[in-house]
Amino acid sequence: MLLAEILSDKLVVPELKATDRWEAIDELLDLLVANGKVSPENREAVASVVKKREKSMSTGIGFGIGIPHASSDLVTSAIGAFGRSLNGVNFDALDNQPVKLVMLFLVPQGQFQKHLHTLADIATLFRNKDFRTEIEGAADQAGIYAAIKGHSSK
Repeated sequence: MLLAEILSDKLVVPELKATDRWEAIDELLDLLVANGKVSPENREAVASVVKKREKSMSTGIGFGIGIPHASSDLVTSAIGAFGRSLNGVNFDALDNQPVKLVMLFLVPQGQFQKHLHTLADIATLFRNKDFRTEIEGAADQAGIYAAIKGHSSK
């Protein structure tokens, strides 16, 4: 599943306020709730699933990238939210470097293949240095989404 298919410009935060991975996850989940992707009454249950997954092993994969993700029976399709941090957040990443690009996504429970393919596609996209440079240099929310959309179709 292409990243542009689970994001919209409204699901992009050009400057995360978060200073650590837990705050980043909460900030992006709040965006999903605000945009009707997660119902307010399910927010804490979804947060719990994502944080449980994150506690088992950090999704800070290096290169300034964090990809918190989980499966949940509280979502009916693959959804996601993206945040950029100009200063970086402490994500307990594999390379011990701050994370500047955070892509949170959720897939419905039981869709293991979709989960793996989505994770692989996102990781491949974000490991592209040209893509990261374009995202980091984008002026605003619209610029970030345009970069995601442009690179997702390649």
